[in-house]
Amino acid sequence: MKNLAISLQLLAVSFFNLEANAQPAAVVKQDTSRIANSYQQTAVSPREEAAISLNDVIRQALSQSAVARQASTSRDQSYWQWRGYRANYRPQLGLQGTLPGFSRAVTPVVQPDGTTDFRAVRLNNSNLALTLSQNIGLTGGQVFVASEVQRFDDFNGGLRRYNNQPVVVGLSQPLGRFNDLRWARRLEPLRYQESQRQYVEERETIAQRITELYFDVLSQQINAQVAGQNAQANAKLLRLGRERYGLGRLSQSDLLRLELNLLTAQQAEVQARLDAQNAAVELQAYTGLPAESLRLTVPAAAPRPVVPPALALAQARQNRALVLGFRRRLLEAERTVALARGTTGFQATLSANLGYINQAPNLWDTYAALQQQQQVQLTFAVPLVDWGRRQATVKTAQLTRQQVQTDVQQEEATFEQSVRVQAAQLGPLATQFALAARADTLARQRYAIAQATYQVGRISLTDLTIATAEKDQARRAYIGALRAAWVAHYRLRALTLYDFERGEALVEGP
Repeated sequence: MKNLAISLQLLAVSFFNLEANAQPAAVVKQDTSRIANSYQQTAVSPREEAAISLNDVIRQALSQSAVARQASTSRDQSYWQWRGYRANYRPQLGLQGTLPGFSRAVTPVVQPDGTTDFRAVRLNNSNLALTLSQNIGLTGGQVFVASEVQRFDDFNGGLRRYNNQPVVVGLSQPLGRFNDLRWARRLEPLRYQESQRQYVEERETIAQRITELYFDVLSQQINAQVAGQNAQANAKLLRLGRERYGLGRLSQSDLLRLELNLLTAQQAEVQARLDAQNAAVELQAYTGLPAESLRLTVPAAAPRPVVPPALALAQARQNRALVLGFRRRLLEAERTVALARGTTGFQATLSANLGYINQAPNLWDTYAALQQQQQVQLTFAVPLVDWGRRQATVKTAQLTRQQVQTDVQQEEATFEQSVRVQAAQLGPLATQFALAARADTLARQRYAIAQATYQVGRISLTDLTIATAEKDQARRAYIGALRAAWVAHYRLRALTLYDFERGEALVEGP
C-alpha cells in the first residue's frame, strides 16, 4: 500500500509537470505572481503582524531616518540662503547711533597762539541716524535717504550744540568694479532650484539604497528558510535511510551522506540567520528601524514600463539637478573671470548726496532756516606698474574657466550615457526576472519529483542532492533578479526624477 501511494504521488507530480511545460510562454507571468505569493507566505515569521514590506520600509525611512533628515536640513539651508539673497534687493531700513558718547579725560588742546596745552575736559558727543537704502542690482550701486541728528555737550564750558540733517538723499556708485549683485541675480536662482531638485534626487537615492539593504536582509532570510526546509526534508530522508539500512537496502556510505546533508543544512540555516542579523543591523543603521523585529516580505515584481532611452534622457535633462549644476558651474567660472578683472584694474567710486543741514543750541531751532548741503566725490585707483600681476590674475581665472568647461563637457557626456544605459537595461532585466521565475518553478517541480522518486528507490542520492542544489540556486537567482529589477527601478527614477509608471515628474516645473 505504501509503494502504491508513492506511485500515485509520482504520477500526479509528473502530470502537473507535463501540464506546466505545455505552455511555457503563457505561464511565465503566472509563475512570477505565484512565486511572489508563495514567498510572502513562507519567508516571514509566523507572526504576520510583524511582517513589513519594501514600500513600508522606504516610507518610514524617508520620514524618520538620519539621512532623510540630513537631506531635509540641506534643503532648508538652501531656502534660507535664497531668502537672504532676495533680501539684498529690497529696501533696508536701519537705525544707528552713539548714545551716550560721554568722555572725561585730559587731552591736548591747541591754543590760539598755536601751542598745545593739556586740559581736563568733560564731553558728550552723541548722534542718531535713520537710513533707508536700496541696492541697484543693474549697476551695483546704492541710493539712500537718511536723517541724522548730533548733540555736543561741553560740561566744563557749559556749551551745548545740535547739528541736524533732517533729510539727505545720496548715491554711491562703483565704477569699473566687480558687480556682485548682478552675478548673484544670475547664480542664486539656479542654486535654489538646484537644491530643490537635489532634495528629491537624494530621496530617490535613499530609496535605492534602502532597496539594496532590504534585499540583503531578505536574501539571508530566504537562505535560512531554504536551509530549514532542507533540514526537515533531510531529517525525513535520514529516518527512511536508517530503515533501509536496517533492511540491508542502503549502503553505509549513503547513510553517512544523508546524515552529512542534514548537518550541512542545519549549519547553513544557522549561518544564514547570523548573516540576516548582520544585514538587518546595517538596514537599521541606515533607516532607524528596529533590527531585532525586522520580518521582511518578498515584494511583487517591479514596475516594467517601456522607457525609450531618448525619452529618459529628455526627462533627465529637464528635471535633474545635475543639469542645473552644469549651468551654475559655467556661470561661476565666468564670475571668477569678471572678479579677476574687476579687482585688479581701474577702480573708482562716485559718491553724491543732497540735503539740508543746520546747527543751533536748541534742537527745534535747527529746523528753522535750513541750509542746503551738496557733496560730490570721485575716488579712484589706477595701478601704474604691477609687474604683470593683473595679467597673471586674469589669465589664471580664464584657464580655470576653460578647465571647468572641459570638465562639464565630460561629465555631461557621462551623465547622458548613464541615463541611456539604465533605460536600456529595463527590458533585459524584466526578461531575466521572468526567466528566473520560470526556472524557480521548474526547479521546485523537479525537486518534488526527485524526492518522491528517491523515496521509492528509483534514483540515486546523488541525483536527489543535485536536484536540491538546483532548487536552492534557482530560488536565490529569483531573489537576485527581483533585487536587480527593483534597484534599477529606483535608480532610473533618481537619474531622471520622473515616474514612468505614472507618467509624471517628481519635481515641480521650472
